[in-house]
Amino acid sequence: MKSDLIKRTGKVAAPGIAICHGIPRTEMDKPFIGVATSFTDIIPRSCGMRDLERFIEKGVHTGGGYPFFFGIPGICDGIAMGHSGMHYSLPSRELIADMIETVAQAHQFDGLVLLTNCDKITPGMVMAAARVNIPSIVVTAGPMLSGHLRGKRLSLVNDTLKP
Repeated sequence: MKSDLIKRTGKVAAPGIAICHGIPRTEMDKPFIGVATSFTDIIPRSCGMRDLERFIEKGVHTGGGYPFFFGIPGICDGIAMGHSGMHYSLPSRELIADMIETVAQAHQFDGLVLLTNCDKITPGMVMAAARVNIPSIVVTAGPMLSGHLRGKRLSLVNDTLKP
């Protein structure tokens, strides 16, 4: 396993082992699985992602791995459009790929679970999965559901701009 490089014993591995002391000894022989999550309070489609994170955590444990969660930035096109923020949406894909690749390679993860929720975040995560070339699963939180008002289901397209 790639993670054996940071789990090995000896003087060289002392810092890695010291940091890993928060991990129960019974878990040290398991594959280390990085879980990149794009949860953020600012993107409306993040609703329910905390629940998905817990299911992923249980799934990794059930599958015999040990999960490590880390956050990835996300930009919502709906919020970023119409001002200078729109210039950051597309470049954020490369930033996301770079961040996942950096964390996965620096910590020698044996696999990745990529929890995504937006059409700008997902490509960055898929790019990262291709770059690191370790087993990876992409889990999408799905589209944002529209709400209800006075008993009628709202359409995000037709009902958003109505007064």
